[in-house]
Amino acid sequence: MEIVRNIVIFILVVNTILAIITVFREKRDIAATWAWLLVLNLLPVIGFILYLFIGRKISKEQIFDIRTQETIGMPELVEAQQQLIAEDAPVLDESIDAPKTRELASLFLETTGSVLTKGNKVSIIADGEEKFDRLIEDISKAQHHVHVMYYIFKMDKIGSRLLEALEERAANGVEVAVLFDSFGLRTLRSRSFKRLRELGGYAEPSFKSKFPLLNLRLNFRNHRKIVVIDGKVGYTGGFNVGDDYLGEYENMGYWRDTHLRIEGNGVLPLQTRFIMDWNASVKHHKLTYYNEYFPISPLKGTTDMQVVASGPDTEIQAIKKGFLKMIYMAEESVYIQTPYFVPDEGVMEALEIALFSGVDVKLMIPNKPDHPFIYRATLYYASELARLGAEIYIYDKGFLHSKAIVIDSKLCSIGSANFDIRSFKLNFENNVFLYDEQLAQEQEVLFFKDVEGSYLLTDEIMANFSLWERFKQTFSRLLSPIL
Repeated sequence: MEIVRNIVIFILVVNTILAIITVFREKRDIAATWAWLLVLNLLPVIGFILYLFIGRKISKEQIFDIRTQETIGMPELVEAQQQLIAEDAPVLDESIDAPKTRELASLFLETTGSVLTKGNKVSIIADGEEKFDRLIEDISKAQHHVHVMYYIFKMDKIGSRLLEALEERAANGVEVAVLFDSFGLRTLRSRSFKRLRELGGYAEPSFKSKFPLLNLRLNFRNHRKIVVIDGKVGYTGGFNVGDDYLGEYENMGYWRDTHLRIEGNGVLPLQTRFIMDWNASVKHHKLTYYNEYFPISPLKGTTDMQVVASGPDTEIQAIKKGFLKMIYMAEESVYIQTPYFVPDEGVMEALEIALFSGVDVKLMIPNKPDHPFIYRATLYYASELARLGAEIYIYDKGFLHSKAIVIDSKLCSIGSANFDIRSFKLNFENNVFLYDEQLAQEQEVLFFKDVEGSYLLTDEIMANFSLWERFKQTFSRLLSPIL
């Protein structure tokens, strides 16, 4: 017994030393450092296996591959817009060209070079059937190219229907390029694109593993959803490709999501982002910046907008900074929809300040978990916000996957980023910030329509959480920096 005890002590000591070396060899924030130390010490051996898959930071080589693409785009236009703001010249629609709004636009120009485009025609799509019907119809009209990027692409009914539409265009000489995340691929296999490739199309994974059965890059996912058609029509938002997004999975119920259809020059930043991600992911078939990819469109509508991307290739966390700026700008209301609410200290503090300043803060989250740990952490933080006076709505009509924020009925942001640390720091995300009161009010109407299918998280509900439920929430909260 003495020998066994000494062996166990030796293993624990060695495990602790290795845990400290492993965690501190890469720069990371304090919360993530402590979370990984907790995992590595509570789960000897198993913790290191988890770290191997989801703990390592993105390599410098990968960062270089991505950043080399950033030299391509519209730097002259960014510089011109920065100059206009510096000179206090009008850059936004007159109705919303207030100092705080200009500061938000300037934030994105300075940090990410996100071009401000004017006069776009933007539609908010809140239903899966409508989204895919419109998307497939637009694809059927493509004359030059269709560029597709999704995190999840399932080969079920809607996936097959979308793939058939892409194959039909490829057969007619249209350039078709599909970029899919290798982890989000799930039920789809690369060979599913065999016919598309035979017809001249391309389909490639982002973050492809060197080992077919072992992917050690699970932690950095390309979570963006982008489709660009002829450089004139673009789609981006929360919908992936799968029958569950049409509400056909009984265990999830109706799928409530939010997507955007864009016409106008606002499509061009989506095109730039697709090409950057494509060229950083593939070794062959690199896309060059043909004029046909970037047709300059006459004004299609009235929406001014910025496409903002963020990811682990930069420390800026641009989308999070945009959310923070919007919350601090709010004078009357902040309405947020997100399936995962795992904020860091800065975001939580901003919402607390808004509440204490008399701003009406409403948050909507789903009623069921698709990721148990994240769901428990979401309940923990939502409960904390509720105790401070926020109204927390639990969507009960099905599954809420919408990722949107609207403030003061004036500004809104819709995209792929959740209100969680993973979206802020670890995933490659894409959000559109819309400077359009009409669209902001439309999103607000959708929020209150969803309230009708939700119930309020009350003091009574929180008081009735069992000890086991409280433990799961608290434990999940400890792991939140690495979820």
